[in-house]
Amino acid sequence: MNPETILDSFASGKISREEAVSLLKRSSGFEDLGFARLDHSRKHRRNGIETVFCAGKTKEQLVVICQRFRDAGSGMFGTRASQEQYEFVRAQIPDICYDPVSKVLSLPSPNQEPAIGCVAVCTGGTADIPVAEEAAQTAEFFGAKVTRCFDVGVAGIHRLFACLDDIRQANAVIAVAGMEGALGSVVSGLVSAPVIAVPTSVGYGASFGGIAPLLSMLNSCAEGMSVVNIDNGFGAGYLAAQINRLACKGKTSL
Repeated sequence: MNPETILDSFASGKISREEAVSLLKRSSGFEDLGFARLDHSRKHRRNGIETVFCAGKTKEQLVVICQRFRDAGSGMFGTRASQEQYEFVRAQIPDICYDPVSKVLSLPSPNQEPAIGCVAVCTGGTADIPVAEEAAQTAEFFGAKVTRCFDVGVAGIHRLFACLDDIRQANAVIAVAGMEGALGSVVSGLVSAPVIAVPTSVGYGASFGGIAPLLSMLNSCAEGMSVVNIDNGFGAGYLAAQINRLACKGKTSL
C-alpha cells in the first residue's frame, strides 16, 4: 500500500491513526521482526516486491513473514520452499499458492496487473524443468506472459527448430541447460532478443555439479547472452521480466 492510499484511508475513516502510522512505517522503509527485516519500500524503488528465500527459515518464521507481506497488501513471493513449509503456512493463510516442481511459494497482490509481453523459457532436457519452472514462475509473478519450450536440447536440435517461431516472439529468452550447457549459445544465434543462460547441476560426474555448463556458457562467443549462477532460475526469471517490461514500454536501451 503506497503512502497516498494510506493517507486517503485514514482521512476517510477506514483505518485508525495507529494503523496509518504502522502502515506508513512499512511503506517508507523496512519492518524489523528481529529475525528478518522486511523491505516494504522495494515496490516503490524497484517496481517489485522483496523475494523470500525460504530454505533455512523455520516454518514459524516463514508464516510471520508471509502474514506481514499480506497485511501490507504487497503479496508475497518465496523460492526454495519445502512441502512441509507450505503446509504449515497454508494452515494460517489458506490462499497461499505452492508449486512443488519449482518449490515456489506465492501470494499474488490484490492489485496484481495483467501479464504482458512474452518471455520464453527453454530447457535442454526434462531434468532441467525444476530450475526452468522457477524461472517461469518468477517471470509470471512479476508480470510477464511465459511460453515454455521444454526438452529442446542440442542432442536433438530439430526439436528446438520446431519451437523457434514461438521463441522468436519473446522479448527475452531463458535457456536452461546442464550437461555441456550448449543450449544458450545455440539459441543466441537464432533469435534477436536477449538470452539469459542458466546452467544447471544436471549431468554426469565431469559436469562437476554444474561447473562445466557454467564455464561453457561464460566462454560462449554468442553475442547478446548473459549468464546467471548454477540453478538460479529465480535470477533469470526476474531479469527476463524486467527486460520484458521495458520492451513493452517501447524502450530501446536498458
